[in-house]
Amino acid sequence: MRVPSHSIMVRLLYVSRAVGPQTTTMTSSILAQAHAHNPAQAITGVLCQGQGFFIQVIEGERSRIHALYRRICADNRHKDVEILHHEEIQARRFGQWSMALVHLSVDDPMVRLQHPDFDPYSASGPQVMRQVMDLLEAGQPIQRPVA
Repeated sequence: MRVPSHSIMVRLLYVSRAVGPQTTTMTSSILAQAHAHNPAQAITGVLCQGQGFFIQVIEGERSRIHALYRRICADNRHKDVEILHHEEIQARRFGQWSMALVHLSVDDPMVRLQHPDFDPYSASGPQVMRQVMDLLEAGQPIQRPVA
């Protein structure tokens, strides 16, 4: 995905709490919106969901990421939206996905053993990013966007 060379690229990491149960219908709706909107805006990222949390990393041109974040904050499927980390970047980490999905299952040994008391609201941005990267590297279930 190409972005004009004069634009500033950023990576934004946020956490939120689900309003109600995190159903397949809810997750499918979020992913469908991302897959419909993100490619045209050159936005990439990964969504981690489970245990009542959403943790999402989005990457792209700064003004587009900020506009998307404003829409995310207004989305009534979640609450307590909080930015954990925001940085300018030279390269994307999640460039292959308009939005990938990682499940944060309480039964997942990676979540239990590597991060037994994980609370994204009390962790630093780098700690949460490490959690996301650990889950991706451990080959956790990731649903790639439908072409």
